[in-house]
Amino acid sequence: MFKKWGISAAALLLTAAVILPACSSKQEPKEALKAAATKATTMTSYEMKSKFVMNNLTIDEGASEADGMTTQILSMMKNAEITVDGVYQAKPMQTEATMVLNLKGDMAMSFTVPMVITPEKVFIKIPSIPLVPLPETLVGKFLELDLKALAEQEGTEFNPATLDTQKAQKLSNEVLDTLMAEYDEAKYFKNIDVKDAKLPEGVDAKQVIQFQVTNDNIKEAITILINNALPKIIDIVGKEEYKEMLQIDAADLAEAKTELQSGDTRAELDKGLADLGKYLTINQFHFNTAINKDDFPVYQDIVMDIKVSDPEQGTNVGISMTGSNQYSKINEKPVFKIGIPKGDDVVSMEELQEQFGVMGSY
Repeated sequence: MFKKWGISAAALLLTAAVILPACSSKQEPKEALKAAATKATTMTSYEMKSKFVMNNLTIDEGASEADGMTTQILSMMKNAEITVDGVYQAKPMQTEATMVLNLKGDMAMSFTVPMVITPEKVFIKIPSIPLVPLPETLVGKFLELDLKALAEQEGTEFNPATLDTQKAQKLSNEVLDTLMAEYDEAKYFKNIDVKDAKLPEGVDAKQVIQFQVTNDNIKEAITILINNALPKIIDIVGKEEYKEMLQIDAADLAEAKTELQSGDTRAELDKGLADLGKYLTINQFHFNTAINKDDFPVYQDIVMDIKVSDPEQGTNVGISMTGSNQYSKINEKPVFKIGIPKGDDVVSMEELQEQFGVMGSY
């Protein structure tokens, strides 16, 4: 069952991932998105707010009864919320972000994880986690991960190019352009009125573009993605300029492209799409991009409400979630609230392991 609907789920997520990280008078939707994506490459600093909410997650196993663990997990995940507030600057590269995870249900819990990223190090503040006893000497300190030292321990050479955010944005733009070129504007893209977009306070947009997938166009959307767009995207990923950043073997890419275009893969895709209606129902799936007067993509949100079924097993999985990204203070002098941890505020991986070793000896 999962094999039959997995292609569609992956396609939806891939499309969302590409366009989310995506303009003056209104432009046509695809033209406006391309212009905004290009403009995004000039973002040298910004503040960001992200939010993800699992509005509902259900598993109906028909005649079988869900075990206690499954029921507990579902209870925790329903209305679970993750938020990330961050600040970024390109040169010198520095990012700080604070992630907050709120779980609901009978096992409700909440914890906050601040983190700082520099060209060679990552600092993660050790939180106090309910039900996970941690030494008081560790809680509240920043665990320092030396990326260069970790690479050496693994017998590899640290490559700072893997953290080149501006090159990553350039790659994202190329992928976005390729992807959008394959989809018909009238079927998949549209402008929506700013006042109907439910933008949060503080977001001043001149144009909002929506990309939407429905039960009527999902089969065509997946076919276009796999047959037309993905082979071209593989070629983009394989470009020499992205080689260092992605660390992907050219032979693996060539093999993936060959397999994607093989007759067996096409036949399997056609078979899966023919019965797609039995396995996947899209109640709602769209994402919006709000563009401000300076052509920056300042807000994106996604709404997904789908049902995945296995008629043979009598299993139905319902997933409903929303997510959003908001950018502000673009290209202004960034204000870092955490800064780069140092001194007694920092604990190394070796010290962390020693502390856990002491705990295990009792």
